[in-house]
Amino acid sequence: MAKDDLAKVEGVITKATGGGNYIITLESGATVTAKLSGAMKRYKVRVLPGDRVTVGVSLYDPSHGLIVYRHKA
Repeated sequence: MAKDDLAKVEGVITKATGGGNYIITLESGATVTAKLSGAMKRYKVRVLPGDRVTVGVSLYDPSHGLIVYRHKA
């Protein structure tokens, strides 16, 4: 899927696991496993547990996502 086809939801990073994966708790209470988007890797945007992020979630598999934006505190 293209990045534009993803549903955008907001959540908080709860845990940083190995391999660049993050576990995110969404506003609805669901948990999602997500990776950083390519642009965030390219510009070396750092995310830590506790950061608020916007996650693009696939409509076909809502348990996986792509972190597309880190909100400023």
